[in-house]
Amino acid sequence: MELQVFDTSEASGKAAALRGAEIIKAAIAGKGESAIILATGNSQLRMFEHLITLQDIDWSKVTCFHLDEYVDISDQHPASFRKYLREKFVSKVPAVKDFFYVEGDAEDTEQECARLDKLISRYEIDAAFIGIGENSHIAFNDPPADFDTEKPFLIVSLDTACRQQQMNEGWFSTLDEVPRKAISMSVRQIMKSGTIICTVPEKRKARAVKLTMEKEISNMYPATILRTHPSCVMFLDKDSAGLLERT
Repeated sequence: MELQVFDTSEASGKAAALRGAEIIKAAIAGKGESAIILATGNSQLRMFEHLITLQDIDWSKVTCFHLDEYVDISDQHPASFRKYLREKFVSKVPAVKDFFYVEGDAEDTEQECARLDKLISRYEIDAAFIGIGENSHIAFNDPPADFDTEKPFLIVSLDTACRQQQMNEGWFSTLDEVPRKAISMSVRQIMKSGTIICTVPEKRKARAVKLTMEKEISNMYPATILRTHPSCVMFLDKDSAGLLERT
């Protein structure tokens, strides 16, 4: 895993956007199109702010997949990841070729997973823009994460630490309001991406970064699996890198 540490979250987000843009442009130049995965949350805000300003990406040749979404939340709910992506990304760039959202409020969530499984199986993913949760999750794969399933999308249960993080970030008023289930891209599907752009700012993520880099690779620390990926770059600021022994 490649680590890049910057003084501010603004700088780390910009660097992540530029690295991802290089990958997207190279894919378009090489095969005429690109497919990417996009995450949400506070960790991605600075990255999106810079990505949408880049003028040299032909978004009409880019297909986007959504990483995860709460079950039983409308896309108009303030915490909806679909709402976040439309407001922070889709509405800010020229029309993309396709954007496949996770419909967490689908009447049949198993059928929704099957729909997404079929769609993503048609694509080679060039870049996955992701973060790491305070409990070391990637996407909504909380510990103990399923490292073995080949199924691209899963219905998962959210642990208390994960739900607490969502409340603390201001997306919900109380812990009881935070959904207990979500549809999430699986660990193995994320790991199939050509490059993983992992943006992890802020002091509250420092422990998760330390666990990711220093713990044994284990599904109890899901983000540790990223160390086995041949092309994963983690973009940190000085606060999120603060507990690392060497940066």
